[in-house]
Amino acid sequence: MEGIVVSGIQQLGIGVSDVEVAWKWYRKYFGMDIKVVDDCATAKLMLPYTGGEPQERRAALALNMNGGGGFEIWQYTKRVPKAPLFEPLLGDLGIFAAKIKSRDALKTHAWFVEEKLNVSPIVTDPAGRNFFFVTDPFNNVFQVIESGNWFGNRKKHTGSVYGVIIGVTNTENSRKVYSDILGYDQVAFDQRGIFPDLTYLNGGDALFRRMLLRNSKPRPGAFGRLFGDSEIELIQAEERTPRKIFEGRYWGDLGFIHLCYDINGMEKLNATCAKRGFAFTVDSSAHHEGDSFDMGEAAGHFSYIEDPDGTLIEFVETHKVPIFKKLNIYLNLRKRNPNKHLPNWILKSMGFSRIKD
Repeated sequence: MEGIVVSGIQQLGIGVSDVEVAWKWYRKYFGMDIKVVDDCATAKLMLPYTGGEPQERRAALALNMNGGGGFEIWQYTKRVPKAPLFEPLLGDLGIFAAKIKSRDALKTHAWFVEEKLNVSPIVTDPAGRNFFFVTDPFNNVFQVIESGNWFGNRKKHTGSVYGVIIGVTNTENSRKVYSDILGYDQVAFDQRGIFPDLTYLNGGDALFRRMLLRNSKPRPGAFGRLFGDSEIELIQAEERTPRKIFEGRYWGDLGFIHLCYDINGMEKLNATCAKRGFAFTVDSSAHHEGDSFDMGEAAGHFSYIEDPDGTLIEFVETHKVPIFKKLNIYLNLRKRNPNKHLPNWILKSMGFSRIKD
């Protein structure tokens, strides 16, 4: 897509009932200890997904300097967030699980077992990689999977977000978003069957079409090295009609609320998405004061689309991001080559915002 840069997964939104409790757990077990933004404000623009009313919230963006996408840990502050209305089954529509990368799944698994976490056995996916599932204390499922794509060398068991497992009704139709817009142009596997490595999951012993999508080229853009490569796993239930995981609930309620991509070229992306049948459902540009939308300690332009099954995909074009908060130093990204990676020393300087428990 000419004039559009997709730099990778910026963050995965996770709706929680207590930011502090959730974030502490994610710091300990997933190394999410870099505080980029921690902001309390009113979500005024998400009215299509919040019952038509602005909602008070706290949102904290956290990173792991080993690389991967971040977590946006999101909590309503004047509303009790709802859990799913039913127990989701693998193949239900939406983000069922997050992928977290590990250098050595066996060592990470052994530590999690020692810590008495809720983990599956070690299994192997159709691509031959070791992985296991772990469920956090808030019923969110994570696939901890081996990866060779890293930014930092911190002595942590894991990196951060490596992708997601998404339930869809039609795999080929879903690729109109995940391949054609988000750039996952490589099919690592596409199989139909009952998969032994998925049977640990709720509803995982059923018949599925299962497709793993990857990007064939390294991600460009300012944060491309930090966010790194990622993958999307599409799961299509073959023998039942799936339900929407967020059926009857708001964006921001408990669970995985959206998948967010760092991009450049928002206006061209807007036109491209509309042309392909996925018009922006939320666009901050109409609400900017000046040419950026204030996002607390950061600023930029954000928008949302829905995939064919209603899963929310966010795009953020970052204009300003804090680097040395204590010295009030911010990075302005508006005047640099959008394809060019930031120098490693600038990216690593974000480590000065580490939270130490």
